[in-house]
Amino acid sequence: MPILEKKPARDRDVQVLPKVPVPPLKQTLDTYLKCVQHLVTEEQFKKTRAIVERFGGPGGVGEVLQRKLLERKDKTTNWVYDYWLEDMYLNNRLALPVNSSPVMVFPKQTFRDHKDALRFAARLIRGVLDYKALIDARALPVDFARGQLAGTPLCMEQYYRLFSSYRYPGVKTDALKVHMNTASSAPEHIIVACKNQFFVLDVVANSKQLSETEIFSQLEKIAKLADDTKERLPPFGILTSDGRTEWAQARNDLTKDQTNRDSLALIESCLCVVCLDEPSGLEPNDTNRALMMLHGGGREKNGANRWYDKSMQFVIGMDGICGVVCEHSPFEGIVLVQCSEYLMKYITGSPSKVTKACNIRELPPPRRLLWKSNPHIQGLLSASGDRLQRLVNNLDMDVFKFKAYGKEFMKKQKMSPDAFIQVALQLAFYKCSGRLVFTYESASTRRFQEGRVDNIRSATPEALAFVTSMADERATFSDSEKMKRLRDAINAQTNYTVAAITGMAIDNHLLGLLRIAKELNMEKPEIFCDETYLTSNQFILSTSQVPTTVEMFCCYGPVVPNGYGACYNPQSDHIIFCVSSFWENTHTSSVVFVKALNEGLLEIRDLCNRCSAAATKLADSSQEAGQPHKSGKINNQFEDDLVVRIQIAQLCFDVQRKSQVVDVCLGLPWLLRWEVIYALVLRHVLSSNGQG
Repeated sequence: MPILEKKPARDRDVQVLPKVPVPPLKQTLDTYLKCVQHLVTEEQFKKTRAIVERFGGPGGVGEVLQRKLLERKDKTTNWVYDYWLEDMYLNNRLALPVNSSPVMVFPKQTFRDHKDALRFAARLIRGVLDYKALIDARALPVDFARGQLAGTPLCMEQYYRLFSSYRYPGVKTDALKVHMNTASSAPEHIIVACKNQFFVLDVVANSKQLSETEIFSQLEKIAKLADDTKERLPPFGILTSDGRTEWAQARNDLTKDQTNRDSLALIESCLCVVCLDEPSGLEPNDTNRALMMLHGGGREKNGANRWYDKSMQFVIGMDGICGVVCEHSPFEGIVLVQCSEYLMKYITGSPSKVTKACNIRELPPPRRLLWKSNPHIQGLLSASGDRLQRLVNNLDMDVFKFKAYGKEFMKKQKMSPDAFIQVALQLAFYKCSGRLVFTYESASTRRFQEGRVDNIRSATPEALAFVTSMADERATFSDSEKMKRLRDAINAQTNYTVAAITGMAIDNHLLGLLRIAKELNMEKPEIFCDETYLTSNQFILSTSQVPTTVEMFCCYGPVVPNGYGACYNPQSDHIIFCVSSFWENTHTSSVVFVKALNEGLLEIRDLCNRCSAAATKLADSSQEAGQPHKSGKINNQFEDDLVVRIQIAQLCFDVQRKSQVVDVCLGLPWLLRWEVIYALVLRHVLSSNGQG
């Protein structure tokens, strides 16, 4: 996803972004074939190519669907939004923790005692209220893209769903409801989870928001209520950690009782959930903190101290393990980053405003949410807990801080940091498996109205050519050839990124054609039944760049049982990688992948340094050997010099330092200079045409 910068918000309300385009059908089909050819068998590809040609040919089904899709574009704000939301999230039946909900892991906090943790929570809640006030007033500065196509204004709609969204479970498909609040209907309460109990904390009293001191006082009361074991109720929050169909069925059972309906209504209308977690008992390293955010450690720790349907859950552990769990369907990771960074700066930016109790108003006490249970519901709670525990035991997570270099080194090579890292991820996977697989990298389409994301297919033919050259043990490829392949891979990745962020990628387009066929009650087109299409949507490597300017990191789980999740946060001198997989799959291992990733990043650095050193040597050599030779004969020393010069010139040519080719040739006799340059140019032309 693009890195954002903030600019003043003036004219943001009058600026209308363009609609997301519908790419040309032939362009999408041609790109699709290029994306899959090197990742399937030759026999399978021949079959796929024939199917695609029939689909996209004159009078083919593709033309009919394309026309209907263009009509839909004219009638809607964003033709793909609903299709994408249902396909990516709402139709997915997997449990939200690990499988869907990303988390932001805050820096480890050092709390002196229980009250210190509550002070941190009170300050965070106060920051949430301030940030929501900015959102409600439409006072947030407009985001402008940086990186590729910098300076483009981005759609801000996702921010308005941060605190106003709730995902309702459904037996077949979920429903995302967004309450676009007026001043009179805005939520005036949050839900606090403590020891698997849920409490209502009103943040407005007598038309005035609570101060930080008042919030702290109310949190103290909640902690005391949660300690009362006589009033403790079953851990109903664990139901929300289950598969979506299972939770939907359990919710139907819960709502047969009015008490449960009332409690659900309060949770579903809250501003956010604040989870006061018990100490995990684990060493608070990066990996363990990530695990506690992703699943809470299961029912034996804090896994039931959550309500996963709510869009924002702020976790404050008494042991200093803190962060945010987000339900992903309303917004993308960059919106989570912006909110999280605001809150961390709010918390650390000025002294705490907790004052003495004499300044506190008389406030109604927080209320415990009540639940009615029965033996059937107790069985559902137990089953949900079992399934969560299996998920907890299955997740293999490794948070890895690569310290050898960061994005500044990549920029010095005149390479896009994101493309560089994506190619390194491909090299790591190839080292582990000896092949490349269909890869997902999220690309923001917020340049358009209601834009969300499309997919950058990072396993390009050029990436395959590069990783095979790096893994070749016979030393078949010279450094200059490897460097050429690296640049080709990075250029291919960059070009696909530009296509994706400008609405010209293939995944959303193909999904739209598929959904149009369904709406027309057509038999599913052959292209979407083809094994290649089905396989190409199983993303064994699911990746995303989530950069931050504050010390924190984002992570998530794999999207398929035999896959990896790879989230990365590039900084100037290091990169944080969060690699996840499942223990149950014998073909994946997060620690093995991280080892291969570390090796690959070092190998790419060494390749760049060797080629850079050779180019530097070229400049020095051209100065030293630039004087004309006294003898008219080409002696052995001059022959050696000639060979060296031609080799250096060839290297410089290959690594795109063409201006220095002329410099190094200046020391040669005038006739030889031009013969060398002509030969290199001819070699380049032939290579570009596939003949060299």
